[in-house]
Amino acid sequence: MFSRDRWSEIIEALSSNWFRTVMTAFGVLWGIFILVILLAAGKGLENGVKQGFGGVATNTMFMWTQTVSKPYKGLPKGRRYNFKTDDVIAIKDQVPGLRFVSPRNQLGGFGGANNVVRGLKTGAFNVYGDYPEVIQQEPMDITSGRFINYSDIKDKRKVAIIGEGVRTALYEKGEEILGSYIKINGVNFMVIGSYKKKGNNGNPEEAQKQIFVPFTSFSQAFNRGDTVGWMAITAQDGTPITNLKGRIIDLMQERHTIHPEDDSAVGNFDLFQEFNKINGLFIALRAVAYFVGILVLLSGIIGISNIMLIVVKERTNEIGIRRALGASPWSIRGQILMESIFLTIISGMAGIILATLVIALINMQLSGMDTSEMMFANPSVNIGVVIVALTILIISGLLAGLIPAQNAIKVKPVDALRTE
Repeated sequence: MFSRDRWSEIIEALSSNWFRTVMTAFGVLWGIFILVILLAAGKGLENGVKQGFGGVATNTMFMWTQTVSKPYKGLPKGRRYNFKTDDVIAIKDQVPGLRFVSPRNQLGGFGGANNVVRGLKTGAFNVYGDYPEVIQQEPMDITSGRFINYSDIKDKRKVAIIGEGVRTALYEKGEEILGSYIKINGVNFMVIGSYKKKGNNGNPEEAQKQIFVPFTSFSQAFNRGDTVGWMAITAQDGTPITNLKGRIIDLMQERHTIHPEDDSAVGNFDLFQEFNKINGLFIALRAVAYFVGILVLLSGIIGISNIMLIVVKERTNEIGIRRALGASPWSIRGQILMESIFLTIISGMAGIILATLVIALINMQLSGMDTSEMMFANPSVNIGVVIVALTILIISGLLAGLIPAQNAIKVKPVDALRTE
């Protein structure tokens, strides 16, 4: 079947009219090209969006207090309440499957009054009282020094880790920051490290203008007592935080005498749920890419099938002679199918190569740019996509040649020999 004579015949048949063959092959080339480019573009968008999370622990929920909207057990609606440090302990003890429960307090912020002073320089920055686990929930690169540890928590040390944006605003270029002091709302804190946030979620510039201090020293310095502003709660791998959220909220309602049906009293944001929505969006985008690419490819396959019908018609006399000399129907059918598959695969591979070159050029352009704040990064397709594309090509080639091949074996030798 794969003899040299047979392949010479296939090449001769396809090259007898080069222009027609090239124009027919272009339909398949363009279909595969569109399919691969659409999938690569979708992957680039997915990479960019996920890069925006910056490695944030996506199996996380955030929880804060809001106004109670329903009276309950003699307490009026409209009252305010606060989380306490005991609530953190209760959640850890009574809700299994949690990895981190991080209480947090906060003051200041962008757009507020200047709350941080160093020498003659001042600035308005978010200041967070945190536990060491927060760096695993909200990853950041420590550019100098270190982050908060449990010795800082235990000893209530007045130490601070500042963002690179804070460093730029309060220090001269090249000035040593470790061991220096900044004054937060009138209280001195020694700088022990600096960080740079990962990702581009939210406001990337303001993400570098934050200050982290130990939760205990924050509470002591700013008279917060045992109050907790809000919490970041991360579930263990394999256990969606969404499945535990109801139990956590029920526990807080019980501890703070809140009506079980008061859904607005405990504010929360389920990052895992939102992240799953984004994943669902990209699955839909991939489905659309396959749908559009296969439709374009189908139009090219129809073109090849039509051309093969014309080729069979032009070679009716040849087919009659071969049948008269004893060629079997399978031999005739195999010849037509091989020509169709060969043309389809060659044009399809050309489309894959062209798409690969385009993707490589785009990645070369992106490699020289800072993509940390872009919603598009590293467009690519994996080997699985190439295998799927090759499978589509082979099946398409068979389908494109099937009808012409069947028409070819239906030709009676006597009728074929009479054809002019």
